[in-house]
Amino acid sequence: MYRTHNCGELCKKDVGKEVILSGWIQKKRNLGSLCFIDIRDYFGVTQLIFSKKKLIDKNFLLGKEFLIKIKGKVVERSSVNSIIPTGEIEILVKEIEILNSSPITPFTIENKTDGNEEIRMIYRYLDIRRNPIKKNLISRHNISLETRNFLSKNGFLEVETPILINHTPEGARSFVVPSRIHMGKFYALAQSPQLFKQLLMIGGIDKYFQITKCFRDEDARSNRQIEFSQIDCEMAFVDVNDVLIFFESFIKHLFKKIKNIQLKPFPCISYSNAMKMYGTDSPDTRFDMLFVELNNLVQKENISFLKEQELVIGIKIPKCHNYHDKMNYLKKKIKNKNIFWIQYSYDETSFSSNSYFMNKKMIKIFIKYFKAVPGDLLFISYGKKKKSRKQLGKIRLEIADYLNLKNPNVFNPLWVIDLPLLKWNKESKKYKSMHHPFTSPKEEDIHFLEKNPENIRSKSYDLIINGTEIGSGSIRIHNKNIQNLIFKYLGLSEKEIESKFGFFIKALEYGTPPHGGIALGLDRLINMIEGGDDIKNFIAFPKNNYGKDLMIKAPSTLEKKQLKELHFR
Repeated sequence: MYRTHNCGELCKKDVGKEVILSGWIQKKRNLGSLCFIDIRDYFGVTQLIFSKKKLIDKNFLLGKEFLIKIKGKVVERSSVNSIIPTGEIEILVKEIEILNSSPITPFTIENKTDGNEEIRMIYRYLDIRRNPIKKNLISRHNISLETRNFLSKNGFLEVETPILINHTPEGARSFVVPSRIHMGKFYALAQSPQLFKQLLMIGGIDKYFQITKCFRDEDARSNRQIEFSQIDCEMAFVDVNDVLIFFESFIKHLFKKIKNIQLKPFPCISYSNAMKMYGTDSPDTRFDMLFVELNNLVQKENISFLKEQELVIGIKIPKCHNYHDKMNYLKKKIKNKNIFWIQYSYDETSFSSNSYFMNKKMIKIFIKYFKAVPGDLLFISYGKKKKSRKQLGKIRLEIADYLNLKNPNVFNPLWVIDLPLLKWNKESKKYKSMHHPFTSPKEEDIHFLEKNPENIRSKSYDLIINGTEIGSGSIRIHNKNIQNLIFKYLGLSEKEIESKFGFFIKALEYGTPPHGGIALGLDRLINMIEGGDDIKNFIAFPKNNYGKDLMIKAPSTLEKKQLKELHFR
């Protein structure tokens, strides 16, 4: 028997019991003839006490992270440790056995470790022993379990779909797997179960879900991995509102159950309005600073230089105290961009601007228009519409970071709807899908296909929380003719359509129901709920930002024999 109890459960009511514990040595302290050890397992920490003579007699040399088994008696501690659940007791050790030794660890196994990310990724199994990582994995389990329970109780059926599939020309870059049996042919690792979940709807499954692995050969970052997990869902006989209402209730349930946070109703904002007001399709609404369009003002006031610009927009930062220090920081961020700022000093008479063409009269025009008061700071962006909004959107976020406006304890979810169906790709000189080619266009916009395809809105929706895209979905095309039409506008020939999607076009002929769904990034969702800053901390064995697993040294080369089997010379 390795243990009668774990290291996190013994308390005052257990005093007098004979127990057996097993665990790793976290701390060791010598006080005169006595030795104190903190022993740790998955469940917690318990303090041990025994005489040094016991170690000398058995010729024991104990070090940190040695795995030991002890037998002893639970006694009351003279000095209570209120930080840990076992802090009222300790174990008077009678017998001790080393189950396994350990070399000196490459970093300290403590809540606040001295190990950098690279060394912790190389020794990830040691990193998992630390409470922060262990708690993150427990949280992941709880959220996954709650997801399965909630969806199952609401009539969703969990179905596994294939990982090895055909490469499709849409979406991100795929990972490909050469076939040994079929010379010169390749599988692709699934970027999502998109077509399969639609086929399940055609197959009569009413509601489907899956917590699934997906793979995309793209650059990793703090909120993106090349191998990631998503909560994938699809529903038959639904429209946009049905999906938004249900998954709003799902997200609210998770936040309430996991963190006891009651979220407010999720507002909806169109893609076009998000871009106009925030300069991004993933707006962070924890703070204001909405864009104000100024073209009419500059025309009316005859501000010559700005009159020539396609767009002039601005934001106001109220009561920007100590703005001189802040401006030194922000000036570096806006260098060589079509952006200028105006400071309204606290003495109510002093103004300043970094723009060469702005005089005091012009500055006062902007001050009055924005209804600025002393201490306010204005930023004005001008130029081409897309670029101007994008630049000011970045400045807005930089300001929010610098002024600590992103309250980590506030969660502002919203739906961004009516995203464009298509976007023009300059490199390939053809249209690409904003989401994917199976997204349904809005019926009233289909006529734009003839002349202005970029004006077609889709029946799509993105779930944004605090400026991060957590999920994305749409109502799907369920009509064969419309699907073929979209494929053709994406530049696919009839031969390509048949080769890549022939099976799916055929399936659409057999009474396909209206259907739609959503995919929620599980890693991002957990990171958001737990207030993390990197999804790697919530994945047991993540890749680094270069797509490498530093522990197992993947990716790696293959031997010549293996390459030959795969028909590579």
